[in-house]
Parts: sequence; C-alpha cells; structure tokens
Amino acid sequence: MGRIYAVTPDGKEVDVEICKDSETLYRALREAVAAPPEAALRLVDPSGKEVLHISSRVPSNTPQNRYILSVYTPNGNFGMLVDEVNMDLATLENRVLELEKQLQSKVSPLPPVVQDLKHDVETFKHRLETTKHLSWLNCYKELPPSCRRLQYRRRSDAKQKIVREQFIQICENKISDEIVQCLRLSSFDSMQWSDEELLSLLYFMFSDLGLIEAFSLDKLILRNFLFQVYKNYNEVPFHNFRHCFCVAQMMYAMCWKADLAKRIGVLEVLVLLVSCICHDLDHPGYNNIYQINARTELALRYNDISPLENHHCSIAFRILEMEESNIFKHLGPEEFKLVREGIIRCILATDMARHNEILAQFREAFLQGFDYSNKTHINLLCMVLIKVADISNEARPMEVAEPWLDRLLQEFFTQSDAEKEEGLPVTPFMDREKITKPSSQCSFIGFVLLPLFESLCDLLTELSPMMVEPVRSALEYYRRLNEAHHKNSVVDTSPGIGNGVSTPSPTKVLKSNSNYSIRKTSITFSHHPEDDVDEVLEDLSPEEEATVTEVAVSEKTLKFKISTESSSEKKSHPGSRKGSRERYQEEDNMCDSCHRRDYAVRSQSLVEPEWKSEKRRSQGPKSPGIVSRLRKLGWRSDDRSPGSPASLREQREVQQAEKRASTLPKERARTPPW
Repeated sequence: MGRIYAVTPDGKEVDVEICKDSETLYRALREAVAAPPEAALRLVDPSGKEVLHISSRVPSNTPQNRYILSVYTPNGNFGMLVDEVNMDLATLENRVLELEKQLQSKVSPLPPVVQDLKHDVETFKHRLETTKHLSWLNCYKELPPSCRRLQYRRRSDAKQKIVREQFIQICENKISDEIVQCLRLSSFDSMQWSDEELLSLLYFMFSDLGLIEAFSLDKLILRNFLFQVYKNYNEVPFHNFRHCFCVAQMMYAMCWKADLAKRIGVLEVLVLLVSCICHDLDHPGYNNIYQINARTELALRYNDISPLENHHCSIAFRILEMEESNIFKHLGPEEFKLVREGIIRCILATDMARHNEILAQFREAFLQGFDYSNKTHINLLCMVLIKVADISNEARPMEVAEPWLDRLLQEFFTQSDAEKEEGLPVTPFMDREKITKPSSQCSFIGFVLLPLFESLCDLLTELSPMMVEPVRSALEYYRRLNEAHHKNSVVDTSPGIGNGVSTPSPTKVLKSNSNYSIRKTSITFSHHPEDDVDEVLEDLSPEEEATVTEVAVSEKTLKFKISTESSSEKKSHPGSRKGSRERYQEEDNMCDSCHRRDYAVRSQSLVEPEWKSEKRRSQGPKSPGIVSRLRKLGWRSDDRSPGSPASLREQREVQQAEKRASTLPKERARTPPW
C-alpha cells in the first residue's frame, strides 16, 4: 500500500500509510491532526479537486505533491442545521406517501387470488416475527415470568468484532507520559475515549502496576480476558463497561497515590483491580431491590442474598474458567484460593445493603489501631477501597460527574416506572415524581458517600485532597441547589402556611458523621404479603422521601446477612467471609436486654393508664414517619440496632418510664401475662 502526504492550513505536515480499512485510515488522519471526535476532515488534491470520500482508494502521492488536509468543527448552529435537515426529510417523506396513495388509487385492484396470497404471506411473516406464535414450530419455549423480567441488552457481534480487532492493534502501542499522568488523576474523563482505547488503558494498568511481571500473566490471555469482560457488560445507561472502567481507573489512581502495593501487597492490588473490572458484569439495569420484590430468576437462584453481586461473581469466574481467558492459570492452588476469596469478598462488598455493616467494622478496626499485618484489617480495607471506587463519581470534576449522575437517574426512573407498571413496591429514591437531583445528591453524599470517604482518608491521609475535598465541594453545590429549590417550593405554597409548623432545614441532614451512616445493624425485617406496601409508603412525608438513601432501602429489603470471614483463618473476624459469632451474639444480648425492658414498660402500662394518657395528650398527635412505616412492615422495636439514634431515644424513654413506675405503689404492679 502507498502513503498519503498532506499538509494542514497551518503548515503541519502529515504522513500516513494507506490502510485496507477505510475507518482505520480516517482515524489515523484524525489522530495526526489531533482533531476532536465531532470534527470532519476534508482532503483536497494539489489541483484543488476535493476528495469526496476518504477511503483506502485514495490515490497515493509524493511529498512534493501533498494533499491539503482541513479540519471542520461544528459550531453552535450545528444543532439548528440538523433540525432543518430533519424537517426537510419529514416533508419529503410526506410527499412520497401522498404520491404512493395517488398511484394506488389509479392502479386497478388486484385479483382475488393475489390478494389471498398476499394475506397469507403477511400472516406467515407475523407468525415468524412474533415469538409467542412460534410454538407451532417448537422454536420457542414459554419462559417463566421471573426470566422474562431480566432485560439484557448486548452489543452486536459486528461491533464486538470491530472493537476486538482494533484493541489487538493498539494494545501494545506506547502511551505518552501526559496520558499516564492524566490516568492517575480523579479528573480523568472516560467519555473522551472509544471502547477499544479503554480496553487498551485497562491493559496498560496491569503493566504499569507491575502485575504482569509479578504473576507471570500471559499477555495474549490478558487481552482475551479483558475482551470477554467487555462482551459481558450490557448496554444500560449506567452500569455498563464504561462504569467498570471508571471504577478500575479510580482504583488505579488510589494505588499510585497511596502506594497500596507496599502497604497491602501486590496480590491484594491484583485482587482489587480484577474485582473493579468484574464488579458489575451482566448488570441488567435493575438493582437488588427490584430483583427481590419481582422474584426474578437471580433472586430465586441466590435466595435474595445479594443476587446481583453473586451473579457478577459467577460471570467473572465463568470467564476465568475458559482456557483462553484464565489469567490466573500460572498461580498455585493456595494462591488462587486467596485470589478467588478476595475477588468474591470485594464484589459482594459492593452491595449497598451491607454499607453500614462494613463501614462500622472498618471504623472499629481503625479506632483499635489499624494493623497492616492483620489479615482481617486488610480484608476490611480492600472492601472499603472497592466501595469508594464504586461510588467515586462525585470525587471527579462536575463536568465529568454530572453526565454519570444523569445516567444513574435514568436507570432509577426506568426501574420505578417498571415497578409501577408491574404493581411492585415503588423504591422511594427512584420515583421520578417525588425525587429531585439536588435532594437525592444531598442525602446520598451526606449520609453515605462522605462518611465512607472520610473514614478511608483517616487511614490513608494522602487520598484526602483527591477524594474528600471534591466531595465536600459537590455536597455544598447540591446543598445550595436544594435550598434554592426548597425556597421556591415554600414560596409556591406560602398561601397554605399558617399552622406555625417549621420546615426542617436541609442542612440538618448533611452531617457526614451521622450515626445513621455508621450504625451497626442487626435488624431483621419481616414482610408479610398481606401488607399494603403502597399504603405504607404513603406514610413517608415529602421531606423523608427526599432523604431516603439506597442504603436504607436496601437494608430493609435484605432478609439475610452475609458474613465476610476468610476461610483461611481459623479465628472468627468481622472483616471476612464466615462472619463473627461473638459479635452477633453480643448484639443479640444487647437487643434482648432492650426487649426485656420494653416488656417491663408494657406491663406497667397495663395498670398505669393515667400518666400514659397524660403524656400522650401533652405530646399531641404524632405525624406518621419512617418509624411507623417500618412498624407496619413488621419491624419490631426490640430488633433495632443498639447503636442507632432511634434505639437510643427509645432506651431513654424506657428509663424514664421505669423511673415513673418506681414511684407508684408496689401493690399496683403485677406480673405480665407473658
């Protein structure tokens, strides 16, 4: 093949080899002149004749007779031009339809035999294109409703083939130092890169962290593994391959910033990077709350225990079971066992239903004195690291994070629409009719994200400028938006204000060190089918609905707790996969003591209705809130976490009641019937 010699209007000379693939040639010319993705290229020969189509058929030339290569970037009027073109096309389409109608009116009617044949063909075509009519061919088996709810959307085979070929071509190319430095920053924007380029950058991360040499990873197998991961991500708005890359890139940046390889070891770095890449494999775009409420195939398969996270793990190790993509084939049995345990532990930790549990255990380890030689502490740190990377979008600049937030809300609203259509409980923080972006972000950042980031940066202080400070700025930004929205709402509803009830200030719910975000939960929620869930959700006030987070709802939906004890340890520790019997026994004992005191108060109330009624009258009517909603769902007060604010408040009430009861005559007290 020949070469194309060109020169730009500013005098830059371009020398590109003519490729067989026209798209590759066009990309090479674009890269040579550093043209943005939306720009168009124009090639003019020395005689002034424009080359209408830049392809492999472009005649080669010599350095003495160079083409003139120009770059055209669309301006602000480009959208108006597109609208005008669309209007013209619509007009032409209408004219064509009118002409077709005129021709049909002038043509003589078809013979009856031809009309019958045409009808039979249309009927047969409809039967072939409609799956429910294929039973007569035994080509279609009616799936159960739980399977039909899973909506998987994959890329076409043709697109996957193109991405694979281009990835293989560029994966060994040298990456400039400027790109490497950008890759180690939280401001990196993955939207500026194509799929094959993102795969190449993932390949570079393994090489740059020294993982290929440390574990003798086969480069061809590593490329196959990355491409298989790419194939198994669905085209959903948020939980897609680009989200997987963002999580892996943030983990890569934290590894360099905090020098994690020296602190926790190269093996744990390998586990973290692979876990980030695989943590959302085959995500259908509907979270665990939907899976459990809709009784999907995943919920039935994994018994409502982190169904999506278990599915991600399963897909990851199915890929690793294939000979051509098993990057761990050179590891020994014991080493592979540790890697497998670590990947499962990290991916399962991304279930938001376990957020408070993991964060409380990590803070407890930090307060006791974090020990890098303690395997339990390392397990907890790895779980916190992948959780931070998973929800790290708010640590990025606003222009990078905002589009991802819009995609996440798109998934949320799609799920809530499906829940309404199928008659399922509508997840509060996903309802498009009740949630605004500022209120949702204020509650999520203030109660979930910032406490987690601050806890990690208390241990790894060098991460604070990269993680905590941008998140605080984002919280302040959304807090101001929320206050402005709240003021507008108050102004709109001001004629109805006159009862003297003050509206809670949104700033009161933005404490990053809130007990709500770090409490140890040992709550079991029993849901009864006869409960009217829609009626229960109506008990939530608008303020409560605006501040409900995914962690709170996921904890209510979860029916089982997953332990994190490592199977390689004989002793029970709180940060591994098998769980800590001692810790749970201690919590159960605390709950039992609260339970007994609650019973004592109830027994006293049977014979002391006077002060009870006086207290109730003095307090006035109590508005239904989140506590009444949980009680309707079957939540028992004795099951509350001892460390939660609600539990502490009830304990104080119990103590006051016991104090009042002690002043009454002893003969009035009697043994409760239970």
